[in-house]
Amino acid sequence: MRFCFTIIILSYSFLASGQRAEVGFGLGTWNYTGDLSRTYNILNVKPAGTILYRSNLGRAISFRTSVTAGKIAASDDRPIDAFATNRGASFNLFLYELALATEYHFLDWRSEKRPLRFTPYVVAGLGLFGMAGQIEKSAEYSSIQPSVQLGIGFKYVINPLWYLSLEFSSRKTFFDYLDNVSDGNISNKNYRYGNPNDNDSYHFLGITLTRTFYTIPCPTNPYK
Repeated sequence: MRFCFTIIILSYSFLASGQRAEVGFGLGTWNYTGDLSRTYNILNVKPAGTILYRSNLGRAISFRTSVTAGKIAASDDRPIDAFATNRGASFNLFLYELALATEYHFLDWRSEKRPLRFTPYVVAGLGLFGMAGQIEKSAEYSSIQPSVQLGIGFKYVINPLWYLSLEFSSRKTFFDYLDNVSDGNISNKNYRYGNPNDNDSYHFLGITLTRTFYTIPCPTNPYK
C-alpha cells in the first residue's frame, strides 16, 4: 500500500506541472454504515470539512489531493434488530482522511467555443483515514487504515476563476472496527458483537468552493 501511494504521489506531481490548478475548501457531513446502521441514515450525519488541491489535465480528467476531517458517530439507540436492542453499542469519533483521487467530467466545461457552466462527474481514489477518540478498543488494531473512494458530483462554473462542486462519495474500508463492533461469542452476556464479514464504510456529502490559478489568455468573460 505504501508503494502504491508513492507511485500515485509522484504521478500527480509530474502531471500537475504546467497544468491549470485549483485550490479550495468545502463543508459537508460524514456518515457511516456498518454494524450499527446497515443503510445510510440521515440521523447519523455529523459536520465535516475539507481542503483540496486539483490539477485539471484537460476537459475530462482531473487529479486531486484532499484532507477531510470531522465527527462520525452512530448508536443502537435506534436498533436495527432485536440483537441491537440488547447490545446497546455506540461510538463517537473524530475521523480524518488524506485521499488521492481522479475525476472524470462528462461535459466539456473548459471549451472556449461553446462554454458550459456545469458538468456531472465521477470520482475514484485511494485514501488513508485515522480515528481519534476511542474510549476503549474492543480489539487490537491500528488507528490508521486504508480506504477506497467512489462517488459522483456536479461541478458549476461561477466564472473563469471560481468553481462550485456538490459531491457525494463513499469510502469502502477493509476494517470492521470503525464502530468498535465486530466478531465475538454471542452467547456471552451483554455482548457487543456484529458481523465480521461486513466491513464498515463511511461517506462524505458536501459542497466545495475552489479557485483556479492560471493566466487567462483573453480578457473577456465567455460566460457572460
